[in-house]
Amino acid sequence: MGRIHILPEHVANKIAAGEAVERPASVVKELLENSLDAGASRITVHVEAGGKKLIRITDNGCGMVRDDALLAFERHATSKIKNAEDLLTISTLGFRGEALPSIASVSRLRLETASADQDAGTVVDIAGGKILRVEDAGLPAGTSISVRDLFFNTPARKKFLKADSTELSHIASLVTHYALAHPNKHFELHSLTNALLIAPPVVGHRERVYQIFGKDVLDQLVPVEADLPLERTGLPQRPPWKREEEDTDQLLPGVLRLHGFASKPEIQKLNRNSIYTFVNARLVRDRSIQHALSDAYRNILPPTVFPVVLLFLDIPTTEVDVNVHPSKTEIRFRQQTVVHDCIRDAVRAALVAARPVPSFITEIRAHPTAAPALSPKSQAAAAAAMSPAAESFALEPPGQPIVSERFDFSGGIGVDGQAVSAPVATTAALEQRLSAGWQSHESACVLPEMDEGGAQEALGFAAMKPLGQLHDSFILAVTGDALWIIDQHVAHERVLFERVLRQQARHQVESQRLLMPIVIELSAAQQAVFLEISQELQKNGFEVEAFGARSIVVKLAPAGVPAGEVERIIDELLEQFSREEQALNLEQVRRRIAASIACHAAIKVNMPLEVNKMEWLLRELAQTECPISCPHGRPVVLRYSIKDIQKAFKRI
Repeated sequence: MGRIHILPEHVANKIAAGEAVERPASVVKELLENSLDAGASRITVHVEAGGKKLIRITDNGCGMVRDDALLAFERHATSKIKNAEDLLTISTLGFRGEALPSIASVSRLRLETASADQDAGTVVDIAGGKILRVEDAGLPAGTSISVRDLFFNTPARKKFLKADSTELSHIASLVTHYALAHPNKHFELHSLTNALLIAPPVVGHRERVYQIFGKDVLDQLVPVEADLPLERTGLPQRPPWKREEEDTDQLLPGVLRLHGFASKPEIQKLNRNSIYTFVNARLVRDRSIQHALSDAYRNILPPTVFPVVLLFLDIPTTEVDVNVHPSKTEIRFRQQTVVHDCIRDAVRAALVAARPVPSFITEIRAHPTAAPALSPKSQAAAAAAMSPAAESFALEPPGQPIVSERFDFSGGIGVDGQAVSAPVATTAALEQRLSAGWQSHESACVLPEMDEGGAQEALGFAAMKPLGQLHDSFILAVTGDALWIIDQHVAHERVLFERVLRQQARHQVESQRLLMPIVIELSAAQQAVFLEISQELQKNGFEVEAFGARSIVVKLAPAGVPAGEVERIIDELLEQFSREEQALNLEQVRRRIAASIACHAAIKVNMPLEVNKMEWLLRELAQTECPISCPHGRPVVLRYSIKDIQKAFKRI
């Protein structure tokens, strides 16, 4: 008997649903795109339990007649393409005809739709891909689709969904993206208890950015504009703005039209989640575009941080292939190099025109015969290093290029290029920590192996004598047989981090009342996260409460945190948790809050210190649990033994 067989229809439908419906946000994306393709000018999204329990999307688009409403749930039924040639000129967001049948096969779905030229609308109830009821009803023109109990019949897929707040954050980000791309349309997003986004129509993209992100973000963005002629494609072109009946076979000259906004170098994000790119109003995640933006910001931003970018590409449909992946977020350009270079050059030109580009050292080479040199960043780079993600320092091995400004090591790097053991407070403390197997997600202390002289090095850690500062940022200190370089910011950060953890354990986090309360506007995704962590913020020295529809007001902040850093702490925490893939763990939340407080309250780089202040900091550091790394994993100290120095001077 043969081994190959045809899958049952219900199994095939669930497999197809797995490709198009990954999580609740996938459902929102497909239905939202259908509403936009239907010409809707007003779209409202309601969700419950992060979309797991209910997703309802209502629009005022063209609606469907009864026959179309039933046919829409057949596989590969679509109104957007008719033949294979249409795949070369796709101007709609959806086209595969897979979304509705895939969603209906893994949920309990109700479709309510009415066409403006029909006397009655149609209601269709489906559960697990089976039509349960079809009837006529009096409905307004447009479509409303309710998706309940997503993955109710595929428990294996359901258990992989994340926390409600995480799923809601994904949905909020998605709706925000499409609101940015379509400023002339009205968007609303409501959870069970809160209106996360209400965005009425505005004139253009600039006004939409102001509406969603506020004036402070808009002021830090520079406009980007460029038009680039493209080669003729040799195929009929249907630009997205042309009606189907207006199509002709005339060859049109291709033009890539680029516009949007890019952030100034002062804005630095921890990930790429603030980079929004749209091609013909379609949200995409294209590697070529990401690389072009990285090139544009090369030597402007440190390699470990990212800008805020809102970029729109209008390009003839024959120049882009959107039929690459079921999610339709991956695309291909026919002239990929041309598009890449246009984006890179346009963004770089906008940044240069807005402000002189600071020069960052990205590669430093020592002369092969010269002694290794201490190589701090340039003046401009040091100023930018106020951002914790940008701070780094290295001792350069002879003849070895430094090609990255971020290092991952537990100790230092010797002048001969060999790793050097980093110290800990005492040998007994080291043994205790090793036996306990101490680990922390937020404060990973990678303890180095100690050589036979390691015990003496550990005992000498608390006896370091400061000599002075390098670049007002790094403390130079000595012990009997070694030179030490201590990053004053991350050293103080480690001290404060452990202090906050102790205060958390005693429920006695110290606070200070702000002279003027700080009002912070939140995005839709940030609002969802704030509801989850607001109580922990209160327990960690903040007094924060809702202030209007999408704002919060901060009245108290942890002691020692400058008023100017309070908003950055809140934004940093909300951004981190909005992208958390797992349910929020209470201990994890507390440690991240402690790390953020410590980072923003710590001594900064480019800050002169008196000798007694340096001595105090070294004493406090010696008493911490993990003096060799900060809460974010960066090294605190580098050690260079007398043996390493003698080697560098060719004495041994």
